[in-house]
Amino acid sequence: MAGFRSLASQVRDPRLVAAQQRSSLRRCLERFAPYGHRATWHHLCTRARFGTEDRWPGQDRLVAALEELEEARAVWLAYEGEFAARRKREKHNGIRQPTALDDWHRRTWGGCGIAWCDDPLVHPTDRLAEVLRRLISALQSDPGNTCPVCQDVRIVWRTDLHRFPHTGAVCGNCGIVVPQPVLTQQALDVARAARLALH
Repeated sequence: MAGFRSLASQVRDPRLVAAQQRSSLRRCLERFAPYGHRATWHHLCTRARFGTEDRWPGQDRLVAALEELEEARAVWLAYEGEFAARRKREKHNGIRQPTALDDWHRRTWGGCGIAWCDDPLVHPTDRLAEVLRRLISALQSDPGNTCPVCQDVRIVWRTDLHRFPHTGAVCGNCGIVVPQPVLTQQALDVARAARLALH
């Protein structure tokens, strides 16, 4: 099975037809898809200005989408390296009990669903790398009361997500499932109350 870098080189390969290059870009999302496969694909197509069902997009557009994905992947791999080094230090110091952040991170290892968007058509519009930088900054800071990506306060607790865990706080603006470790208990309580108010 081809890795991310091998697939990326196929997207750039001028000897391949556009349909093959597009297929390789789609397969890159099997290795790294911050919003989930479908939402990340929709995001990349929108930003690179080609349709999600377009079988023959121009190579320049495919490469633009790939470059955005690669930039975000570099941001995430740097964070994962820092995370692994921190856990190693903690274990060396006898801290073996995983935290809520460790539990969240375990489910996103490799970069799939970091900022999961349950609705593939509702996702942040900024560059993927910028979204991940904001999220990482929030993960490394004290919990807050707003979405770490768009700073919106409209966060609602959902119990019908299409991914484990099937419950979570969803931003009403940018659509990400907000990692619980970045929210205060007050924000989580407000999100749960908002869910009850909708029913």
